[in-house]
Amino acid sequence: MTHGIQDAFREDGAGLAANRGTILAVDDEPDILIALEDLFEDAYRVLTSPKPAEALEILRAEPDIAVVISDQRMPGMTGDALLAEARTFHDAQAILLTGYADITAVIAALNRGGIIGYVTKPWDAGLLRGTVRTAFDRHRLGRDLATERALLRGLLDHADEAISFKDADGRFVRLNARKAALLGRSVADSLGRREVDLGPVAAASAAADVAAIRSGEVGNVLVSEGPAGAERWTQVVRVPIRDAAGAVAHLATIERDVTEQKSLEARLRQSDKMQALGTLAGGIAHDFNNLLTAILGSLELAVPKVEGQPRVQRLIENARGAAERGASLTKRLLSFSRTHDLHARATDVNALITGMSDLFGRSLGGLVSVRTDLAADLPAAQVDPDQLELAVLNLCINARDAMPDGGTIVVATDRLVIADDPDLAPGAYVRVSVTDEGSGIPPEILKRVCEPFFTTKAVGQGTGLGLAMVFGLAQQSKGRFNIESTVGRGTRVELALPCAEGAAEAEVAEDADIPLASRPARVLVVDDDPEVRHVTASFVRRFGYRETEAESGAAAVAILEREAFDLVVADLAMPGMSGVDLANLVRSRWPDLPVLILTGHADAIEIPEDLPVLAKPFQSAELARRLSALLT
Repeated sequence: MTHGIQDAFREDGAGLAANRGTILAVDDEPDILIALEDLFEDAYRVLTSPKPAEALEILRAEPDIAVVISDQRMPGMTGDALLAEARTFHDAQAILLTGYADITAVIAALNRGGIIGYVTKPWDAGLLRGTVRTAFDRHRLGRDLATERALLRGLLDHADEAISFKDADGRFVRLNARKAALLGRSVADSLGRREVDLGPVAAASAAADVAAIRSGEVGNVLVSEGPAGAERWTQVVRVPIRDAAGAVAHLATIERDVTEQKSLEARLRQSDKMQALGTLAGGIAHDFNNLLTAILGSLELAVPKVEGQPRVQRLIENARGAAERGASLTKRLLSFSRTHDLHARATDVNALITGMSDLFGRSLGGLVSVRTDLAADLPAAQVDPDQLELAVLNLCINARDAMPDGGTIVVATDRLVIADDPDLAPGAYVRVSVTDEGSGIPPEILKRVCEPFFTTKAVGQGTGLGLAMVFGLAQQSKGRFNIESTVGRGTRVELALPCAEGAAEAEVAEDADIPLASRPARVLVVDDDPEVRHVTASFVRRFGYRETEAESGAAAVAILEREAFDLVVADLAMPGMSGVDLANLVRSRWPDLPVLILTGHADAIEIPEDLPVLAKPFQSAELARRLSALLT
């Protein structure tokens, strides 16, 4: 018995411990195991192990373990490999402890280890408790569903399953109406006859019947019929029934159509991947946007210093363009995560697509042409126009890549009424479709095209985020994504977007001029990242304000207690005291002092609706306008 198991029983006793949920913590650092045990021992029976191999032995001995929390980097076996091995024989839910930098490990654990999420070190106690609680509830629900399925198999004529009993020679002695309907016969016409005599039977099915009778072992197989991508899935259970002498006299067969269940399971797996990768994307966005803010800001501040040096200016512009592409990539990462930073509004989709004509020409090259088929009197759609434009462009680029020898891409719009989709509110929708006449997508690949990071393109030619981003846009906009493709004939992708209640808003071009200070003002810039803080403060000084820097929320409060300021500009995610915490404190002690929050990932912390927010990376003109408005 391991030390961890002994500890689990040391106070409560085996009986009391057995009445609570059991979790297993795996980490090669003893201090981490002690911390995890202290965190969860009040609510769960906690088993611990410092060795992955030992953890697998515990799992084999403890079928009731509900949740496994594993570190990623351990000697002998990594966390994702441990969880993948455990998943082959145990149904425990898996949580990976790692850092944002371990992207490959997280993706591997998602695909092979079946993790429902991951938590970074050092962890937030509340977040880790919540993640474990969710995993435990999920495990308990899975066990309950398994029990329900076992009970349902006991139903015969009142069940939806096709149920039959055959003698040792394969003749029907009893079958329900569902099974008879599958045979195209009545129940009475089927009794006493073999299945092979009533119609064509797959050789594998007939062989499985014979094997079950000979072996006397219960069989449970999943069978698919039909073309790939449109299969009909059937779960077939064969139960040999013995007579009083112990010989197999009958065979019970239960056939259940699980096509819908398989579809739901696939959607659930996709949802789980999106959730975990959305958390990953959020962490990347926060750090990456901080870097981009420092880079873009520094480049903008450097431009006036190289006036008259065209070669240097060209290099700066090249660097700025690359950084802006990085910002675009971050937006694409966030677009399929569980974020809510879309700025949905009533959008004239026809006008948006018409305005993209020049963009199509620059982005798609000369071998393909774009034809539009836009429905007249199309209602406005409730969608983020910038993200929709990016989605349409992504779809057109994919269509171009599918037609290396050239062809025509058709971008069309029309009005759609949806009434029978369980995932969508019934009503009117705007449909946007992109159709090509290219090579098409094989069914086995078509099922995976919306998975983040999945791509069939060569290394360096695709990120695997394009269709994932379009799928995410449809989901976040409360719409629907659909893709149809035929090999050799082409592909059609559709977005169904909810109609807006009002008319589309006219686009108003923002003034490109940077508003300078109209009056003297002091601005306190608070950010734990020194590079970002320096760039922000430099912009503030350039606008004509007096700036003071603070490296944390606590330092900012100390400065505010000594000096008077007209505005506070604070980063959202800071250790110790977040930007929201600082804003709340400022509002309580200095109610007339406005606060502007800067953030690289708005979903990192819940932000009050009445608190001004500016997303990173930002243009200096954007910052200047926000400061001017708050100081007016």
